[in-house]
Amino acid sequence: MSVVFKNILAFFLTALVSLGNYAQDDEAVTFEMKLSKEKLGLNERLRVDFTMNKDGDNFVPPDFEGFRVLMGPAQSISSSWINGVRSYSKTYSYTLAPTARGAYTIQQASIVIEGKTYKSVPKKVEVTAAVDKPSDQMTVDDVADESLHLVAEVSKASPYLNEALSVVYKLYVAPSISVSNYQPLDNPKYNNFWSQDIPVRRLSAENGTYKGKPYRYVVLKRVVLYPQKSGKLEIEPLSLDVTVDVPTNKRDFFGGRIYSQTNKTVSAGRRTINVKALPEQGKPVNFSGAVGNFDFSVTTNKTALNASESLQAIVEVNGKGNLKLFQLPEPNLPSSLEVYDPEFNEDVRTTLSGSQGKVSNNYTIVPSFKGKYPVPSISFSYFDPNTESYKTISSDEIVINVKEGPLNAAASNAPVNSSNKQVVTTGDQFNFIKLNPNLTAIGSNHFFGSLCFYLWLLLPLLLIPAAIAFSKKREAIAGDVVGNRIRRANKLARKYLSKARKELGQKEAFYVALEKALHNYLKAKLKIETSEFSKEKIATLLSEKKVDEETIEGFISLLKNCEMARYSPFSNVQMQQDYDKASEVISLLDKQL
Repeated sequence: MSVVFKNILAFFLTALVSLGNYAQDDEAVTFEMKLSKEKLGLNERLRVDFTMNKDGDNFVPPDFEGFRVLMGPAQSISSSWINGVRSYSKTYSYTLAPTARGAYTIQQASIVIEGKTYKSVPKKVEVTAAVDKPSDQMTVDDVADESLHLVAEVSKASPYLNEALSVVYKLYVAPSISVSNYQPLDNPKYNNFWSQDIPVRRLSAENGTYKGKPYRYVVLKRVVLYPQKSGKLEIEPLSLDVTVDVPTNKRDFFGGRIYSQTNKTVSAGRRTINVKALPEQGKPVNFSGAVGNFDFSVTTNKTALNASESLQAIVEVNGKGNLKLFQLPEPNLPSSLEVYDPEFNEDVRTTLSGSQGKVSNNYTIVPSFKGKYPVPSISFSYFDPNTESYKTISSDEIVINVKEGPLNAAASNAPVNSSNKQVVTTGDQFNFIKLNPNLTAIGSNHFFGSLCFYLWLLLPLLLIPAAIAFSKKREAIAGDVVGNRIRRANKLARKYLSKARKELGQKEAFYVALEKALHNYLKAKLKIETSEFSKEKIATLLSEKKVDEETIEGFISLLKNCEMARYSPFSNVQMQQDYDKASEVISLLDKQL
């Protein structure tokens, strides 16, 4: 059998050599020496490979001073064609045992390729004292433990409170092994941190070093943290289950190395972060927790407008820092300006250096009266960790000039300061002391024999005819059933219209009362139920009653305003106009229905 095996091996070697000699290209010739390790114990073994990319003859090995040859030379050849490109490799391998401790140099070997002599580069090897567990006796798990490391790289070990720091999880893999799969076992919980993950879109291996040795590494996870508490905070470890392919000393039929697969659990370990508290010295009163480097501004889209028109005031902070973790300052606006709740806008992106972008509050402001309204300067304070100091930025003062509109009753009595800036008050906030009391003298009046005495004496006699006429009128009204219903509906409409008048200035209450008044009026006039009150139905019925188009459009527009008032800002001027229009429309309908 051994003779047959040798013949088969000789056949394959001849075929491989023939394939290697076929279609030689102009690839540069390489001939190099590779060592399994550069440092080993006296009881360990060293593997030396001499590899070339083209077939050669007359191989001359070095003398291996300081070592004893246990095995070799073992020759292996590989050749392949991939996408029309030829790949060829031929290796002479030796297994050596050191004979004494010390530093040795494995001298160069030589070979003749295509008529030229090539020599390898000498390499140094250090032999130390015997180790407890020689590498050639290490198990697959032992090799995986030494060749696989999960590391959490923290950008800052001592940040300030609310200052950004990044954590990058890297898996380091020694060149001698390979990783075929991994699965997270335990994701860390960042207690007392505000965290933002930065997705890793594609895993790619890069060259690096770990403890001074060459490794390949892959970035698995990136996260930016903002500490929310001072003192020592712990970052929990990330744990992975990794499938590892470890080479063994065994080889297959063609001389290729056989790999063994195992699963290892690796952990990044706990990391302790020492978070520094923000200094109390020099802390501004209006400081709201902003940490970083920022710019601050307050702007308006216009400074001159008419009453009942709107303008936009934007309070904006932009820069780099904890943009999502503090509140924007609020402007202090005059009470005569109607201000709606702000719309918050955020344009922030997060990188390993932290969050950067801008946040803003957009205020809608509607002035009701003519005048000039100053918007005082407001300030924004933040802590700059680079200079370790607080900084304050103040906005410019803005004056809003309302050129056209009604005058406020209190505006004429409003004081003007030294800068000629008008301060307008609304309502009856202040009343001045009256200088003229308009007092009258107290006199004595006698009731008996006075005019009032005779009027009260004759009044019962005068009331008898009025009572008779009133009784007949009531009987006539009681007999008119349809008329009574119409009168009750008109009375209810007047009641709600009167209530709407009382609610002028209160947008929601005013338009609810106005809408009820209009509905009850039509209910009496058109004799339909409230459930049928759609704007299209109303327009159709009024047209059938020969009501002119202008009156119909006026009525329908009032109903639309009642609906829009729930979602849109309406000024006092607009409410007064709608009330006057409602009285006019009801009067016109009374004449036509």
